[in-house]
Amino acid sequence: MLSAPATPDQDGSVPGAISGEQDRFRSELTRSIDAFLAEQRDVLADISAESLPLISSIATLTSGGKRMRALLCYWGWRAAGGSPTASAPVTAGTALEFFQAAALIHDDIIDRSDTRRGRPSVHRQFTARHTDAGWHLDPERFGVAAAILAGDLCLAFSEELFTASCSGTTGTAARTIFNRMRTEVMAGQYLDLLEEAVGPDQTPEVAADRALNILRFKSAKYSMERPLMLGGALAGADDRLLSAYSDFALPLGEAFQLRDDVLGVFGDPEVTGKPAGDDLREGKRTFLVARALGSGRDGVRARINAMLGDTSLDDAAVGMLRGLIIDTGALAHTEQLIAVKSEAAFAALDRLEVDAVSRRALSLLAEAAVTRTA
Repeated sequence: MLSAPATPDQDGSVPGAISGEQDRFRSELTRSIDAFLAEQRDVLADISAESLPLISSIATLTSGGKRMRALLCYWGWRAAGGSPTASAPVTAGTALEFFQAAALIHDDIIDRSDTRRGRPSVHRQFTARHTDAGWHLDPERFGVAAAILAGDLCLAFSEELFTASCSGTTGTAARTIFNRMRTEVMAGQYLDLLEEAVGPDQTPEVAADRALNILRFKSAKYSMERPLMLGGALAGADDRLLSAYSDFALPLGEAFQLRDDVLGVFGDPEVTGKPAGDDLREGKRTFLVARALGSGRDGVRARINAMLGDTSLDDAAVGMLRGLIIDTGALAHTEQLIAVKSEAAFAALDRLEVDAVSRRALSLLAEAAVTRTA
């Protein structure tokens, strides 16, 4: 029996068709990742079988995730007139997945995170390997050093794949965006590290502004804006369309990261895959925390600063710190800012001159980004 035809949305697009197109792209992306890792596994095997855990740790990390950046690259390509069956967005999306893996590996080292997506983080995997084997010297140092190398290997893979996705003048335009994205992320990571070192000795207004700047360059741009622009540039999008992409994707990326910061404090560990309140133990001075410090009375600020970054915080202490953040109005203010950024993104999407299917696909991705629970 034939199934009933999918019902179009008001704009004429069919959600089922979009889902099918995305599923096909994800499948091709997974095949691309697996095939590339198989090739690199052979390269490392030729060097030494003892180096293969580097590939295994990367394969484990890249096997999960939402593929959000790669999908944005794909729809940036499609909305700019690219063919849905072309290989370029798949290869570029694979490059973005390895770049994301590098960022996650290095971020977990910097933040001293024990878990990622419900599994031990890469540096913890290598620490455990050292301990289980009974090797000499410090297992923690070995774990961090090995993870740094795994992250660097991901960066090398990303560069190799992105180069393969480029051709002609469109490749030149995309290369400029890709290079800028990498620099932005590294600078944002450093500013985040610096913010923890600077600590509470700054005015609340400055702290909030700095937190938003870190959020923008460490995450928002490379999570949403740059992937969409990369896909568009590879398909030959002109400056006007790329600027319109940015108008939509940058506020969306900021809302996405603000939601991530909220989940880092208030998220359900069964859903997020990270321990409850892990961002508080790691001492992350996010916009949420900056607002709490700026809005709280002197005594409240002192208590937050005293507890923030204490790795020994138990669940009760995390609950107390959460309560202080809520009482200052910081959570409500952050939720309000997420709504403002989201509204700006959707308003820009309404102005975007692209086909109905691409617009609807981008709308669905945007809705998932700002309402997610993990």
